[in-house]
Amino acid sequence: MSQPLLRLENLTVHFPVTRGTVLRRTTGFVRAVDGVTFDIGEGETVGLVGESGSGKTTLGRAIVGLVPPTAGSIELRGVELSALRGRRARRARSQIQMVFQDPFASLDPRWPVARSVGEPLRLHRVGTRRERHERVLELLELVGLSRRMADRFPHELSGGQRQRVGLARALALRPALVVADEAVSALDVSIQAQILNLLQRLQQELGLAYLFIAHDLAVVHQISDRVAVMYLGRIVELAPAVDLYREPRHPYTISLLSANPVPDPSIEAGRERIVLPGDPPSAAAPPPGCRFHTRCWLRERLGDAEICRTQEPPLREAGPGRSVACHFADEAASSPVTRRAVDLAGGRS
Repeated sequence: MSQPLLRLENLTVHFPVTRGTVLRRTTGFVRAVDGVTFDIGEGETVGLVGESGSGKTTLGRAIVGLVPPTAGSIELRGVELSALRGRRARRARSQIQMVFQDPFASLDPRWPVARSVGEPLRLHRVGTRRERHERVLELLELVGLSRRMADRFPHELSGGQRQRVGLARALALRPALVVADEAVSALDVSIQAQILNLLQRLQQELGLAYLFIAHDLAVVHQISDRVAVMYLGRIVELAPAVDLYREPRHPYTISLLSANPVPDPSIEAGRERIVLPGDPPSAAAPPPGCRFHTRCWLRERLGDAEICRTQEPPLREAGPGRSVACHFADEAASSPVTRRAVDLAGGRS
């Protein structure tokens, strides 16, 4: 098996909770990312899904280097990024870029498009000023924008155009991996389709790999080779996209798929929707045992299994290329509730 492009090993990001205004003391930690392990191959798209507060954005920012990890490792082509310093660190970090959720907030409103797109080239001292300007114009054309856009400001652009500018900026240094954090969620549906098609075209032309963070399961299904499901700082299921949507094995994944709307009204009317009780527990005080057990519909049907309350399930292999963190993954996959929620949604058809 070839070496992956990116490898995360037990990656952890904890934020301290402090009290006091003068003598600030740490009273606990928010476990935003709590021991995540997975990899991304060359030219692969891995989708990352989960509800708000699950740690998806923090994980993406840690990979890019915007948030320092508390523990664990991030390897790029076998090289541990935290061990690099100076020029080597800058060169390695340039290989991982990010496209942000809000295309307006991620661009400086005082800078024209040309300066925003060309800033990474200037910071990394790539070429002469003339060469950098020509590269900016090439990047604008690459993402489907006219060269005339170079002199415009963000407020003069539409949301889709601004997101294309953000993507052009991310591609300026010819990265190997792009972290797309909710890159289409703020856009109209028709514009979403355009950006998704653009991402797929660029992947084919440039050999890019993506970590695609999103809430929309239909979008993730369309663009991803594999999908990782995150809950309360942990990966609970990781599988090829086709397998995960056809036969989910974690109760949380099943509940997410049951909430995914289906365009056919007749099918939608007959589906069983799994409604999870309450809100996710606080990441500052995750429950013991399985982190999902306080909201798990399967645990109720199994008669309040004690193992769920006392032992945290490891992310274990559950078939070719897939892993799941559930003590009763087989029961979840074969449950009548799963069949009614996922089969009617077209997951296994």
